Amino acid sequence: MAKGIRDIKRQIKSIKDTRQITKAMEMVAASKLRRAQQAAESARPYSDKMKEVVTSIASGSKGVKHPMLEKREIKKTGYLIVTSDKGLVGGYNANLLRKLTDTIQSRHKSKDEYVLFVIGRKGRDYCKRRELPIVEEVTGLSDSPKFSDIKSIAASAVKKFAEGAYDELYLLYNKFNSAISQTPVETRLLPLADMAEEGVKSNYEYEPSPEGVLETLLPQYAETLIYSAVLEGKASEFGAKMTAMGNATKNATEMINKYTLIYNRARQAAITQEISEIVAGANALE
Repeated sequence: MAKGIRDIKRQIKSIKDTRQITKAMEMVAASKLRRAQQAAESARPYSDKMKEVVTSIASGSKGVKHPMLEKREIKKTGYLIVTSDKGLVGGYNANLLRKLTDTIQSRHKSKDEYVLFVIGRKGRDYCKRRELPIVEEVTGLSDSPKFSDIKSIAASAVKKFAEGAYDELYLLYNKFNSAISQTPVETRLLPLADMAEEGVKSNYEYEPSPEGVLETLLPQYAETLIYSAVLEGKASEFGAKMTAMGNATKNATEMINKYTLIYNRARQAAITQEISEIVAGANALE
């Protein structure tokens, strides 16, 4: 009995140590979430304004042409997926990667029909295990990623579309709703053909010409959307981690209460048994 009590006591201590770690991780994730959320929200006005200007040029200037605005026959598709580098984030990566797999299986019959650009070690490892066609990858992003960190892969994805390497480009990432809600979303990034049909017009004067402005702005706009998705993904990652660690802390507390009750009962039973043995011994001496 004494051995059993010691084992329960060691188990309670082990769970308490684990709870201390998960609680600390929850607090750290909450702190990082606030910064990531602020970064994601700060990037939105810039992308919104750029969209307004690009849409105005595309819809208001007759005869303006650019490869990123033209719809083509879909022969090959590109996907850029944003995942995390680390685990302990609940279903953050699993849900997104499941969406990627379902999308690929429903649209394509062979691996020759698509290519992948992957941000995040979890997504990279998942795709490599399944021998999916990864064209480019970026891992090891900081908790507060800068545009320069993803500039290379974003520019490459946009450039390859403009060069005709594939005929459409989709962006898959986790959209941040709240600390407890993140939604895997898929959005078509290229072509930007819908812009020319939105009909938003503003009084801008262009130098040297609308085509010259689009030549610079369209790639930057597409790259900005990718960067915004990375920021949304970071906010979602920390929200998912905070929730996962909060649930782990709660479960650890419940386990501690359960084992403490078992420990107290076992200790009480051991004390009762010792008293019974003492009484029995005393009676035997009479």
